Parts: sequence; C-alpha cells; structure tokens
Amino acid sequence: MSSITTADLANLNDSSKKEIATYLEAENSKQKVQMSIHQFTNTCFKECIQSTNNTDLSSQEEQCLGNCVNRFLDTNIRIVKGLQSLQ
Repeated sequence: MSSITTADLANLNDSSKKEIATYLEAENSKQKVQMSIHQFTNTCFKECIQSTNNTDLSSQEEQCLGNCVNRFLDTNIRIVKGLQSLQ
C-alpha cells in the first residue's frame, strides 16, 4: 500500500478533495455507529447476563437485553433530535 504525502493532497483538484472529504466523513460516521453498538452491547451484557455457563439465554435475560437495547436506541434518538433542534 502506497502512502500519500501532503504534497500529493495539495495537488488534487477540488473535486477530488471533496470526494476524499466525503469519504472520510462517511467512514467517521460508520466508526461512530460501530462504537455505539459496541458500547450498548457491552453495557447491556453486563446489565443483563447473569451467567456465561449456559449457552442459551434465559427468558429474563432475553427480555432484559431487548429492553436495554431499546432504551439505548431511544436515548440516542432523543439526543440526536435535541442536537438537531439546536442547529
């Protein structure tokens, strides 16, 4: 894999610069989504899973996980709406 120098970036035309900026923005958004998924997976697992000895989830664990994920998503949606209203 070749490396790109600052000089290479400076020589790009405006269209290419915009394309790279758009790509980086999309990748950054993907990373944020992945981090959120990791965060709520970790949080909900710690909150809901009683024992890792059994390969199956109990009905209580399933219900807890469903509620936990829904609360996390609802909270994030509310935060995003609040931030959007500030703009």
